[in-house]
Amino acid sequence: MPANLVVGAQWGDEGKAKVIDYLSKDTDIIVRYQGGANAGHTVVVGGKKYIFHLVPSGIIYDNTTCVIGNGVVLDPEYFLKECADLESHGFRVKEKLLISDSCHILLPYHRLIDEAREAGSSPERKIGTTKKGIGMCYADKMLRNGVRAGDLLDKENLKRKLTHILEVKNQELVKYYDLEPVNINEMYDFLLDFADKIGKNIVNTVYYLNSELEKGKRVLLEGAQGTGLDIDFGTYPYVTSSNPTTGGALAGSGVSFRYLKDVIGITKAYATRVGEGPFPSEILGEAGDVLRKLGGEYGSTTGRPRRCGWFDVQMIKHAVTVNGINSLVLTKIDVLSHYDSIPVVVGYEYKGKKLDFFPSQGLEDVKPLFADFKGWKDDIAGINSFSKLPPLCQSYIKSLQELVHTKIGIVSTGPDREHTIIMD
Repeated sequence: MPANLVVGAQWGDEGKAKVIDYLSKDTDIIVRYQGGANAGHTVVVGGKKYIFHLVPSGIIYDNTTCVIGNGVVLDPEYFLKECADLESHGFRVKEKLLISDSCHILLPYHRLIDEAREAGSSPERKIGTTKKGIGMCYADKMLRNGVRAGDLLDKENLKRKLTHILEVKNQELVKYYDLEPVNINEMYDFLLDFADKIGKNIVNTVYYLNSELEKGKRVLLEGAQGTGLDIDFGTYPYVTSSNPTTGGALAGSGVSFRYLKDVIGITKAYATRVGEGPFPSEILGEAGDVLRKLGGEYGSTTGRPRRCGWFDVQMIKHAVTVNGINSLVLTKIDVLSHYDSIPVVVGYEYKGKKLDFFPSQGLEDVKPLFADFKGWKDDIAGINSFSKLPPLCQSYIKSLQELVHTKIGIVSTGPDREHTIIMD
């Protein structure tokens, strides 16, 4: 059986969790493959809202096993708090959740360094990080100076490894950041306590996933953020510290590429981003505030107001190319019912020349080229049939599909699972 992938086609917050929720009924295993507690996924079921940060959103369904893959950086404090909250709602989290033994553990000093770096950055160099230590943990992973979940299962080896790591890390904390050194015994006890609580959930998930796929199980890969925040293919340096894209899904899960079938890209009917960085279609001033309020565009993790803009064709075409997207999901189209006219960015100009691609550099200097589409001005919230949409709304959807050269397979008209149109 195949593995399918749900990937963000913009800067995150596109509504991936709702799509994952919708697909969960036909899925056996859901894998979170990258990112950390800096991401928030919101699922609404029966009018009740659930927010996920580290635990895959499929945990709320009895038929699914959930996996935290090797590409995730796992914060013990956030993770245990999230598990406790979900268990208070009756979900059997630890009974049906597996953690990769290669998953890196985010430690308290990663957050301290993240905060210190962002506070010390000049205004033009601020990234807009959530200050949750995600980038610092990934940096230690690449420096081969990190703690992995599998290390927690061997107490003696953990003590030796932690001693070596903190010899280096404490010099960095004290001499470079003017922070207090980490007490090795306190950190060791902290990790042992975490191991006592989740040690039974730590397994070799690469072996598990590929074995289950070979047996015929259906796997869904779930990432955080979106293509525009990819460390390689996004708006660098205003990006996240991992690869939310298809390559990151395979590397962050260990699922063999031969199993990957459908890559489903998620995009809003407009665009948003959180934090700093270029945003060609951004709507500034009061008009941006209006769209933000209409869409409820505030971060589910940080509560920060999202920057809002119009749909950007070049960005979505870039996401389709990078990820191999073969079907798009269009979310939040009901939000646009307020408008008489809906602008769409259909291209860019850079230094007087038209660009045929989403540039790796210089995006802040491009001039967006707009086309206007007539609005429908009818409330379409909750409609679950394409034929019931106003003709002008149907036309808008078909036009976007033609512009990005990729079929739109699903349209979302509201937050609940039932507010969904299957185009096929």
